[in-house]
Amino acid sequence: MPEPLLSVRALDAHYGDFQALFGVSIGVARGQAVAVIGANGAGKSTLLKSIAGLMRARPDAIVFDDVLIGGLAAHAVARSGIALVPEGRRLFPSLTVEENLLIGGQGGRPGPWTLARIYELFPVLAERRHMPATALSGGQQQMAAIGRALMSNPTLLLCDEVSLGLAPIVVREIYARLPALLAEGLSLVIVEQDIVQALKAASHVYCLQEGRVALAGAAAGLTREAISAAYFGV
Repeated sequence: MPEPLLSVRALDAHYGDFQALFGVSIGVARGQAVAVIGANGAGKSTLLKSIAGLMRARPDAIVFDDVLIGGLAAHAVARSGIALVPEGRRLFPSLTVEENLLIGGQGGRPGPWTLARIYELFPVLAERRHMPATALSGGQQQMAAIGRALMSNPTLLLCDEVSLGLAPIVVREIYARLPALLAEGLSLVIVEQDIVQALKAASHVYCLQEGRVALAGAAAGLTREAISAAYFGV
C-alpha cells in the first residue's frame, strides 16, 4: 500500500469503564476508499468518532498527513481536512437544505467543493434547496449530509452507515456518486454493515469484531466466506 494519508495505530477507546476498541490499526492511502465493516456493536462508529476528534485518543494513535492528531479537538481535526458524515445524518431541522450545506463551508478551507458543485453532484438538492431539511426523504437527507461534509473541502471523508435505513435503490444511487469523489482526490473511509456494498465501493476492507480487527486485506482478494466468518465471529 502507498504511504498512508491516515494511520490509526493500536487505538484503544473507552466509554467510561467499557472498552470499545482494542488496539485497532488501519491505514488509508491518498485517493483510496477503505471500508470498515462489522455487525452492530463491533466498534465501527467508535473508530470514526475517534478519528474525527469526538472521542479522546492518544496523540500518536492517529496520524493524518504526517501530523499527530489523536489529541486534537473535533474542530481542529475538521480544520486539518477531515469531515464526518455522521450516522443518522444529523441535519439541522430548523434550517433549509441550502443553509445546512452552507454551514459545512464555515471553516473556509479552500478547495473545489462549492454549492454549485454539490448541486451538480446531487441535482435533487438544488430542486429542494429552499425546503426545510425535514421535508427531504431519508435518501435525500443522506445526500445533504454528504454535501454538507464536502462543503468543508476535506482531504478525508468519513461516512458512517451510509446505507442505514435506506431503500436499496437509494443506496445504489448514493454509492454511484462515490467514484466522482475519488476522482477529485478525496480519500474515503466508509463504515458499513452491508458487505456487498462495501466490497463494491472500496479497494481495501477492514472487518471489526467486538472492537478488534478480525480481518483486513484488499477487497479483490477477500472471499465472501472469509469476510462472513470475520463479520460474525465464527
